[in-house]
Amino acid sequence: MNGSTLRTGLLILVGLVAIVLYSSIYIVQQTQYALVLRFGAVQSAISEPGLKFKMPLVDTVTYFEKRVLDLDLPVQTLLSADRQNLEVDAFTRYRIVDPLRFYQAVGNIALANQRLQSFTNSAMRNVLASASRDAIVRTERSALVNRIQDDVNRQAGSLGIEMIDVRLTRVDLPAANSQAVYQRMRTEREREAADIRANGQQQAQTIRARAEREATVIR
Repeated sequence: MNGSTLRTGLLILVGLVAIVLYSSIYIVQQTQYALVLRFGAVQSAISEPGLKFKMPLVDTVTYFEKRVLDLDLPVQTLLSADRQNLEVDAFTRYRIVDPLRFYQAVGNIALANQRLQSFTNSAMRNVLASASRDAIVRTERSALVNRIQDDVNRQAGSLGIEMIDVRLTRVDLPAANSQAVYQRMRTEREREAADIRANGQQQAQTIRARAEREATVIR
């Protein structure tokens, strides 16, 4: 074996060792969980940050966020207890607290968001259906939101998720309802104004008649 062949062999050996070492090392950031998978089966769940080691070439690592995640929900048209249609705009904030359960239940953020959206829509529909429009919009809104969050949190636990917040950012009558309410209010105001004018005219006539009678007596 000549020197050139030996050097080539050493370079190949060093390259293989570097590949093995590189594939056995991974880093977990402060804001991450890590799951070590071997042929799809979870070997370990890592929550502490730092430099970690795994079996080279056979183990893979999947990362999940520790940070709070936001989910904006599409506008829903829901029915109140007094049969009023309401357009409700909401968002939620959540975090993964059990990465192993999260992976086994949903596997990724996109599917988790779909499940949470379903949980939240169902909770809003059930809770808001028990309250009047005025209670939802003004008097009991905070208490109703707490009930929604508690309901969603109970279901989200099965996904390894904790709900941090649920907010109703907008609760309005649909456009058609709003126009009907506006027209009804306008009609009521016009009727009140007509009543006031009619009463004023009647009072004026009474005053004029009284003045004429008094003038006749004086003459």
